Amino acid sequence: MNDALLTDWSLIQSFLAVADCGSLSAAARQLDRSQPTLGRHIQSLEASLNQQLFERHPRGLRLSQAGTALLPMAREMQAQMYRLSLQAAGQSEELAGTVRITASVFASHYLLPPILADIRQAEPGIELELVPTDESENLLYRAADIALRMYRPSQLDVITQHIADLPLGIFAAHTYLARRGTPRSAAELWQHDLVGYDNNALILNAMRAMGWQVDRSTFAMRCDNQATYWQLVRAGCGIGFCQSDVARADTTVAELDLGVEIPPLPVWLTTHSAMRETPRIRRVWSLLAKGLKMASKSPPSPLKSGAVVDPEAPEG
Repeated sequence: MNDALLTDWSLIQSFLAVADCGSLSAAARQLDRSQPTLGRHIQSLEASLNQQLFERHPRGLRLSQAGTALLPMAREMQAQMYRLSLQAAGQSEELAGTVRITASVFASHYLLPPILADIRQAEPGIELELVPTDESENLLYRAADIALRMYRPSQLDVITQHIADLPLGIFAAHTYLARRGTPRSAAELWQHDLVGYDNNALILNAMRAMGWQVDRSTFAMRCDNQATYWQLVRAGCGIGFCQSDVARADTTVAELDLGVEIPPLPVWLTTHSAMRETPRIRRVWSLLAKGLKMASKSPPSPLKSGAVVDPEAPEG
């Protein structure tokens, strides 16, 4: 192999992008480069190796046998480059710059905005980027600097901290309850339409842990996007589950007291170990933790046994 090739990371980067995307055009969009540039990179890499790395097919490009053999080594080079980038970024001592945060679509929509607004007021020199996704972003590849998870991450080389537990409740739209009546116990719940997840087993597993024998058919309506899930509940599609502080602030729904205790939702913050002591990361982490702890201290439910809250009823 040409020794100069080993120092030209851009060729390897282009190779990986084409391997992942399956075409020059898609890889160019991913890297924000021109398609001719990527074509020249692949040609240069093939010439240096004296190997054909891709084969054309009707839908684009696929790895040849030689390209497939090169792929694991290219992945390792990519990982080493990202580690180098992380290490360099982690040396910054300025309380300024950009912090990229990733969280679920639901948390990004309903939980984080007021917390991020407070962070912006406290630290105007720090720019914030929010990545709403229900996929697990890879912290090694700088897809995010800080990840908010509702489970304990197991990725290597990360620092993670359990921040809080968010209380959950059972809720239904007033329109649904007016149409179908209000369940007063867990036994009556099964006579109603339930909104659940589709492929995500989170609700199923939680219900089974509570001793309820359920499967996918238990849910009359299913959706894995949690923000959309909540809109289905609000629209009256059925009874569903939600973070209590979010749902109690919504006047279109009522909380149901069925005499059951729902395990809270754990909240974890995670960052790559190389970035944890960077001042801006440390500061945003601290403010996020503070905001999330406050959000977890949802006021006690105003429900009495079997009661349903009427948001229009006067206090006292």
